[in-house]
Parts: sequence; C-alpha cells; structure tokens
Amino acid sequence: MLLVVALFVVPLAISVATHTPSAAPWYAASREPSGLAPDPTLVREAVVQVYAARAYGWRGAVAVHSWVAVKREGANRFTRYDVVFWGGPPFVRRDFAAADGLWFDNTPELLVDRRGAGVEALIDQIEEAVQSYPFVDTYRTWPGPNSNTFVAHIGRSVPELRLDLPANAIGKDYVPLSSALTSAPSGTGVQLSLFGLLGVLAAAEEGVEVNVLGLSLGVDVASPALRLPGLGRVGVNDSPH
Repeated sequence: MLLVVALFVVPLAISVATHTPSAAPWYAASREPSGLAPDPTLVREAVVQVYAARAYGWRGAVAVHSWVAVKREGANRFTRYDVVFWGGPPFVRRDFAAADGLWFDNTPELLVDRRGAGVEALIDQIEEAVQSYPFVDTYRTWPGPNSNTFVAHIGRSVPELRLDLPANAIGKDYVPLSSALTSAPSGTGVQLSLFGLLGVLAAAEEGVEVNVLGLSLGVDVASPALRLPGLGRVGVNDSPH
C-alpha cells in the first residue's frame, strides 16, 4: 500500500516542485503559433493534429490542456476545436487560438499528426464528434468534464486517430455512469471508469493505467514508458501518428 501511495505521490510532488508557471497574467500570456503546424498555404493535403500543453498557472503542475486542429485538402487555414471555460457555456470553442498556439506561454506537444489519403474522412468524423459532445454546457476542472474530456470523446469517436492522451490529461477518463465501461481514448482497448475518479484502462496504444481520484498511473509496453501523475509520459518518446 505504501508503494502504491508513493507511486502516485512522488511523481506528483516532483512535478509540482519543478513546475514554473508563467509570470504573465492570463490576458498577457502568449497564444502565438509555436511552429509545429505546417503552413497551410504550402501544405495542400488534408491535415489532422492533436496537441497538449501544460495548463495555465498552478494547474500546469498537475495537468495539461488538449485540443484538435484540422485542415481540409486545399484549405488555406486550420480550424481548431477546444473546450475552454472562460466565456461561459457553450464551452466548445472554434479557433480560440492558432492551430499550434502556445497555451498561455506553454509550448504544446504534438500528439497526433495525420496527413494525406483518408484524412478528409477523419475530419468528417471529427466534426461529427464535436457536434455530438455531450457536455457542451457543463465544465468542471476536476474530475471533468473539461478540455481533456472533450478530446478523449473525439478519440473514442474516431478510433483511427489512435489518440494516446498523456497520463496528466486529467479529465480524459471522465465518462457518465451509463458509459462506465467504454473504449479507451485511443480506441485500441477498453476502460472502466466511475466519473473519472476511479478506474482502470488497458489498451494497445496507452498500455495499462489505474486512475485514482483523477490521477493516472501506468505503464506503456508497446513504446516502453511510465505514465505518471503530474509528469505524464517518462520513457521512450512516442512519435505522433
């Protein structure tokens, strides 16, 4: 029992101790492009990208914010979809910032990068999933529904993305009780979750995770790594799909 507690508490404590939040107030913190997205005027093929960046302020010590950006073939711009609390319901936002924008001074990580053949069909499915998101008028930072609940919903709805959200994407495991037994966000396995507060997940993409009070702890076998509270993925880098 002490070992289990240590495995949850120690990584979280390290993340809190090493996290340096932006000194800028939220209204002055940058959401400028990070350079991770291709120039849509040069890349004419269809593109789907999923990003995650440390949350603003102290929340960044324990959690990330995630979002989805899509560009259809021949389009000159991306369309970005997030769930954002500020501004009130409905919480699903379109083009809140640049497709690959910093999240209030925090540089994003690219989780999924799909281009070319078959991506137009994925964009159709993603936009259907955006419309079907069941918590458009409800937001809770913990345990969800929040921005990561939204992106996990898209992942479950479009399993071809094979979306592997990091362990510190708090809210990714939030599902209603009627869907307590559901697919993993990657679509490559299953999970049992009680409102994102207690659950287990086993999937080819994510590996095995245990969720306690919204904190996830696990191991990725396919691309060897630990999945740790606060710290996220620690191990072999997993290239975006």
